[in-house]
Amino acid sequence: MGSSVSRSDVLAFRARAQQLDREAGAVADTAVLDIGVQDTGPDGGLWALALRGVDVARPAPPELATLWTVRGAPHLYRRKDLAGVAAAVAPYSEADAAKRVYDAAKPLKAAGIAITDALDEVAAVMRRTVTEPTVKGEVSSALTAALPEPYLRFCRPCNATHLYEQPFRLAAVRAGLELEPGTSPPVLRRIPGFRAAATVPERLDLVRGYLRLLGPATPKHVADYLDAPVREVQARWPDDATEVDVAGERRWVLADDVPALGGGPARGARLLGPFDLFLQAKDRALLVDDPARSKALWPVLGRPGALLLDGDLAGTWRPRTSGKRLRVALAPWGRLPATRRAEVEQAAERLAAYRGVQLAGVDLAE
Repeated sequence: MGSSVSRSDVLAFRARAQQLDREAGAVADTAVLDIGVQDTGPDGGLWALALRGVDVARPAPPELATLWTVRGAPHLYRRKDLAGVAAAVAPYSEADAAKRVYDAAKPLKAAGIAITDALDEVAAVMRRTVTEPTVKGEVSSALTAALPEPYLRFCRPCNATHLYEQPFRLAAVRAGLELEPGTSPPVLRRIPGFRAAATVPERLDLVRGYLRLLGPATPKHVADYLDAPVREVQARWPDDATEVDVAGERRWVLADDVPALGGGPARGARLLGPFDLFLQAKDRALLVDDPARSKALWPVLGRPGALLLDGDLAGTWRPRTSGKRLRVALAPWGRLPATRRAEVEQAAERLAAYRGVQLAGVDLAE
């Protein structure tokens, strides 16, 4: 087994790799955009970029684009990278495609339809339908009318028959469609001049990206992040991945990143959004070893944000808004000295400025 790496080394490495210690930066040099920045909720992708020093405006600036990609979630990318992103997020194989579409795979297989062929068919209908910005419901209706039964299901919440959700989302990129910023329900539109790349640029490779930003990690961690079979990730494991020991577990990190495992923590306080990449790591027991705290940070529904202090998770937070005023309800996992409270209040002021409101205060749960 390789050299031993402590938990604090791992967390410090990730915080620095994800540039959570950076005060100023640009879209072009923001590392998390290589793997995609999940854009879920009001403190989603743009807030994640703001935390990494990017001066962002809402809705997203034109140099960014929103796609449904990993796990079917909306993610922000650099617009200039979209051809390579489309290649990077495509299923690795038929088995991988079947895993990524969840329960939609069974009826398609029963009908003798390959999952990758089904995604291409859905994409073709979507492309024909979306000739101008089109709300998701209209696209869904067109798909329901055009596709046969194996593609469709009865949805109890909607009390209607329509396409399975994951094929809908995963096919959108194949169709060359992006999400219009700030729309709810989502509006889909064509990506100008889109054509997927034939190969994946190394910088956008998702396995390498996970190791670079969320390492040291195992193939299972990466597979869980992608919703892909472990064997597909193992088949694409980088030749320059170096083995290290983390709390007795064999893990890997890219060889060029080994020296960075010995650096100090990222100082300061950050209010991470609920779906910030730092919280997307699939080794949650390493991030938070207390089951009660883990349950509070990652509930089934209604995730809070996380307080990051010096690169370590130190509590949860939730926004409380009233008109143009914001209060931050903070539940720290320990006593906060006065100097730490001041840092948290500065972090809350930053959040309020991002939201364009006034900070009314930070309420600490005792």
